[in-house]
Amino acid sequence: MNQPAGEGRMRLTVVGGYLGSGKTTWLRHQLFERRFGRVQVLVNEAAETPVDDALLGQAEGLRVLSGGCVCCTARSELIAALRDLCDARSARDSRGARDEQIVLETSGLADPAPIVEAIRADPMLVYHIVVSEVVVIVDALHALAQLRSEPLGRKQIETADRLVLTKVDVADPGKLGRLIATLRQLNPAAPISAAVLGSPIDLPAVDPDAMPEPLPDLAGADMAPVFPARLMLGDDIDWTAFAVWLSALLHARGDDVLRVKGVVRTPAGRLLLQAVRRVVQSPEILPEQGPEGGREDGTIVVIGRGYEAADLSTSLRRFTRADG
Repeated sequence: MNQPAGEGRMRLTVVGGYLGSGKTTWLRHQLFERRFGRVQVLVNEAAETPVDDALLGQAEGLRVLSGGCVCCTARSELIAALRDLCDARSARDSRGARDEQIVLETSGLADPAPIVEAIRADPMLVYHIVVSEVVVIVDALHALAQLRSEPLGRKQIETADRLVLTKVDVADPGKLGRLIATLRQLNPAAPISAAVLGSPIDLPAVDPDAMPEPLPDLAGADMAPVFPARLMLGDDIDWTAFAVWLSALLHARGDDVLRVKGVVRTPAGRLLLQAVRRVVQSPEILPEQGPEGGREDGTIVVIGRGYEAADLSTSLRRFTRADG
């Protein structure tokens, strides 16, 4: 997906990857290390309630595009946001200040290819912006299962200029070897690196003779659509009961519940809660925010298929109320 850098144009990096792959964690570290220099960040979330904007604080500017994927339903919002950045940059140029980089973190449900094509097809954007790289983050724990069952996961891999493997420190070495062989089969040109909690590490040694995972033909597969459901946690929630409810949900429907993410207020402070399929990550304590921050605290976004959002809300309400 590379295209030659254009003189004077802003460089745009697309960060993609399937649900729960670790895109935001990886991007947070890059921003903290100032890897992109002066950068404007666009964050796309499929849910109406954004979460990741609370986690990215090192950018010159940040804008959230929520309520749909920018590869399809929210594409016009992406084009408008990028045009706004071009206009703002032109105004800054007259004062001698320039932001040379844009980073777009896509939704886990987004295919990067239509995004790149939409940017290149827009006569204004192609004059001001050059897509420099598509970085796709790959979850070493869950990618093999995703590639076997999710056509989108394959499209993301095939589109990448660069692949970054996450969670390699807790991945089974044998499965990791098969995953790397599979990635190289799907996209031989993309270099593969590794990161843990966003920090780059050496790619672990694996069996050089590992064979790729056999992937079934998913063309024409009748699959239920993936959708986000928003769950509101009130002040009266019983946190012990909530933990039991979430564990039971993931145990029973872990193949259908692809991603859980939210920032919640607990007696221990603001916690980032995340789960991918049946794996719940260790909660992360987040800093307190100013009066305008934390507006979506107490909201959990569950992304999956094969159930009704109302059923989740009813189950949660009945299970977790302290007076229940």
